[in-house]
Amino acid sequence: MWPYHPELLAAPAPRYTSYPTAAEFGEITEADAAAALAAVAPDEAVSVYVHIPFCTEICWYCGCNTGAANRDARLLAYLDAVEEEIDRVASRLRGRVGRIAFGGGSPNAVPLPRFARLVERLVERFDAAGAILSVELDPRGLDRDWTDMLGALGIRRASLGVQTFAPHVQAGIGRIQPREMIEEAVAGLRLAGITSLNFDLMYGLPNQSLADVVETAGMAIAMAPERIALFGYAHLPQLLPRQRQIDGAALPDGELRFGQAWAGQEALIAAGYQAIGFDHFALPADPLAEAARTGRLRRNFQGFTDDPCDVLIGLGASAISSFPTLLAQNEKQAGAYRMLVSAGRLPVRRGIARSAEDRRRGAAIERLLCDGRVTLDDALRAEMNAPLAPFVDRGLAAWDGPTLGITADGFPYARAIARNLDAYRAQGVGAFSRAV
Repeated sequence: MWPYHPELLAAPAPRYTSYPTAAEFGEITEADAAAALAAVAPDEAVSVYVHIPFCTEICWYCGCNTGAANRDARLLAYLDAVEEEIDRVASRLRGRVGRIAFGGGSPNAVPLPRFARLVERLVERFDAAGAILSVELDPRGLDRDWTDMLGALGIRRASLGVQTFAPHVQAGIGRIQPREMIEEAVAGLRLAGITSLNFDLMYGLPNQSLADVVETAGMAIAMAPERIALFGYAHLPQLLPRQRQIDGAALPDGELRFGQAWAGQEALIAAGYQAIGFDHFALPADPLAEAARTGRLRRNFQGFTDDPCDVLIGLGASAISSFPTLLAQNEKQAGAYRMLVSAGRLPVRRGIARSAEDRRRGAAIERLLCDGRVTLDDALRAEMNAPLAPFVDRGLAAWDGPTLGITADGFPYARAIARNLDAYRAQGVGAFSRAV
């Protein structure tokens, strides 16, 4: 197993889906977002993310911005607002949209005809015929009508929230979904033409043993998804009240979590999956694996990705847009979001302007996490000598001149190593999860 150095994992570390992280966000204005949209060059490649903050059932572990889809009027009013925001953004954007992703929450918590209408509106207003379409799905609400419609809409990439196949662990996180349900969902998605399927799996869950993780990995492998993400559960009940339903005393300790991460990776690699970054895995023929092999892997709010775009437009409540010089987050609360949109405004609330120093450090963190190595300029190289010494001394990282590399033993320490490149973390800002 990897060498275990708990003192190097003691400090919580961001997942670095952006830099600066959301912990650094402050107030920004509608004018800031409008200027960033106007700065997108004609025909510049752009990706779009649409957030659906509703689920049919609320899982106790979830850290997403989502609520119960139990009031049709509220849900439909939200979708109306998203359509208005689409129109408003599309009228300002000159870039070329090549990818559209739907996440949540659970996009399949909304009425099927309205989801189809939402897809069609996006494609029409952004002139995005031929765009790569992807969607996150809850298998508990996925039936043949849904999978048939996904195929008809041209969606070819999908992600299923699986988490664990162990019934006693499912009970501990409030997410009951038998193996047969997942198998049926996979079969329907394959018939619909899904060619890149992802499973989200988790370790560090209540009452979860090492054997549970290995067994879940084996069951997932048998269904042959092209991609698997293996995440550590982040228990933050002080920030996420729904997590108070989880028995904190039943959570595995740090050493067991560490072993679970290793065991899951070993099972996936033995089955032919390629490790992507620090928590993703893909079959060699999948575009994500190809991007990793050719140095084109990127990291954004959707995790490790083969998406090359520097501009990501977030639509919907709490969605974050990423521009080279600005991060802009929409109003988080669905009701307040609707009010802003109905008033004719771009519904941004928080964000941060990216300085030249932010861009320099952000690029270094991204390359380190995506490639496992990064070449630093002289100033940053000198600054990193002392804070990285504990990792270098233990053989978890190594210097080759100005190039910093993460060793095979250092794989699980990637976020902890990257944290040292983060100028904001020295200020002690933000609450984050364990690095493993």
